[in-house]
Amino acid sequence: MSEMNVNQVLAQMRAMSLEAGSAKVQETGGGADFAAMLKQSIGAVNDTEQTAGKMTKAFETGDTNVSLAEVMVASQKASVSFQAMVQVRNKLVEAYKDVMNMPM
Repeated sequence: MSEMNVNQVLAQMRAMSLEAGSAKVQETGGGADFAAMLKQSIGAVNDTEQTAGKMTKAFETGDTNVSLAEVMVASQKASVSFQAMVQVRNKLVEAYKDVMNMPM
């Protein structure tokens, strides 16, 4: 990986870290906030996968502006974000089943 690519990846990691640290939890008690957050998260995962797909296609067609390292990093980001989304879904389904099995 070239020096420029390493710096770009480090800058992205720092930006994500700052974004995650500055995210504020809203405690309004409304279900709409959770639904909006979930929808936004799914949209972000979709965007990540779309970007990785475009970069892969560009690399396969011989675009000189896209390196193999950038394609692999984008693919791994998409994979990790998708796996995290699947785990969240699994936990939500498990919680739903637990609530439904509670005695009244």
